[in-house]
Parts: sequence; C-alpha cells; structure tokens
Amino acid sequence: MKAVLIVHNTALEPDVAEILEAAGISCYTKFPNILGKGALSEPHLKIEVWPETNCGTLVVTESDKAAKLMDHVRHARQKLGSEGIKAFVWQIDDMT
Repeated sequence: MKAVLIVHNTALEPDVAEILEAAGISCYTKFPNILGKGALSEPHLKIEVWPETNCGTLVVTESDKAAKLMDHVRHARQKLGSEGIKAFVWQIDDMT
C-alpha cells in the first residue's frame, strides 16, 4: 500500500477531482484550508496580503493505483505550470 498526499491551490479542486477519477480513486480524505508556501508559488496564508489557501487530498491505495495517480499529477503540473499542485508518496507498512 502507498499513501499519496496531493497539496494544491483550493481553486484547483475540480482538476483534482478529475485526476482522482481518471486514476480510479474513489476513497480519499480532504484537508481544507492548508497554509504554506512552495518554491514556485506565492504564499497561501489566508491573510490580507496572501489570502489564498491550499487543500490537501490524502489517498491510501495499492501501489499500481498510486503510480497512476502520480502520473496524472505530473501531467497536471505540466499543464498548470506554477498554478500550485504537488504530490508526495510514501510506503504504508500497516493500517487498520
């Protein structure tokens, strides 16, 4: 099993929904209102100067679906440029 965390600009929710569907993912956890700054984007800090926020989508799935999901995120990053989407993957050793 793998965990994939997609962190993205809240404005990209429709794009992330399409990515999940294209990768065959139906189960996930959303983390709204994530604050932060990436290397290529403006800060998203929910303050007057930088009012935007990010969202996180956590998926725990089989390794092959995780790889497919990462491919879809890579494609989205090429299409969207610095609009703000990134994904991280790691091994899940156990779950209940």
